[in-house]
Amino acid sequence: MKIVLGTIGAAAVFLLLYLAFWPVAIEPKSWHAPNNTGYTGDFVANEKLANLTMVDLGTRIGPEDADIGPDGMIYVASHDGEVLRITADNTTEVFAQTNGRPLGIEFDQNGTLFVADAYRGLLSINREGDVTLLANKTVDGSPILYADDLDVTSDGVIYFSDASTRFGAQSNGGTLAASVLDLVEHSANGRVLKYDPATMQTTVFADGLTFANGVAINAAEDAVFVVETGDYRVWRFPMDGSPGEVILDNLPGFPDNINNAEDGTFWIGLVSPRNEIMDKLSDKPFLRQVVMRLPDAMKPAPTRYGFILKMDEGGAVIETLQDPSGTYALTTGAVNLADGRVVVTSLTEPRLGILPSP
Repeated sequence: MKIVLGTIGAAAVFLLLYLAFWPVAIEPKSWHAPNNTGYTGDFVANEKLANLTMVDLGTRIGPEDADIGPDGMIYVASHDGEVLRITADNTTEVFAQTNGRPLGIEFDQNGTLFVADAYRGLLSINREGDVTLLANKTVDGSPILYADDLDVTSDGVIYFSDASTRFGAQSNGGTLAASVLDLVEHSANGRVLKYDPATMQTTVFADGLTFANGVAINAAEDAVFVVETGDYRVWRFPMDGSPGEVILDNLPGFPDNINNAEDGTFWIGLVSPRNEIMDKLSDKPFLRQVVMRLPDAMKPAPTRYGFILKMDEGGAVIETLQDPSGTYALTTGAVNLADGRVVVTSLTEPRLGILPSP
């Protein structure tokens, strides 16, 4: 019995020492999560996203972003590096292979597709599917470790997010694993970059963001709208360099992409509801380190819940479309089709969702 008790005691001491001192990649910073009011008010639960038409992607997963090409077809990114093209009869074909992890995609007025590739940086793809690397570092030599989303002005200037300068997507187990490290550390190291095609140089447009994510340019092309996933909010940054301002704050979930919708509005996707435990540990950096030492099965994980919202240029929420059942979940955003339907994208699904027109 003494041997058994001694063994149990030694194991308990080892476990405590492990949870307290085992090295982890993150250095958590203390912050104060805003009080989560949940799915109330502007965000009251509904089932408007529960009856999507699905387009099967075969063996591919993760149609994180989409755009409509000059040919009228839907183009989507996928986890294995392919950019897919979906024809009018919902046939899926490969348009290009980035040999990386494409996330945000956006066509310019000339039909060139620009890609924020989390592994490679900023890419362009011509109409024949040829891929060109535009930028994998800034003009001062800082590497782009997690290119996430982008938008393009009418004169070809590209604004794109580098979600984390601490945790590169490729070197930290992929996009999801790297994002978890950055969000739990909460060191506000994300940034928005600006690529000028005239000089072919990339400069820092805005920084100090906790996981800089979705990027969209308004119709007047005088402001860049940026999703800050880690602080549950959306920023508006004037292009003239004036200070940015938060226009939508304290969202009930983790916001991801932002895309232009009709009449100057924007679609925003919420990947998952907020995690109550991690919010409560926001000002307890030591305990967040302990959490990262737990087995993966015990760590906080995304909750399956479908959610997109429409926001006006001032940050007012116009409507939300939700699916509490999570049939199509980890929703990243949405894109309008010409016939009134809406493409709904996802971080992990093997299908692409299509919302029928009203």
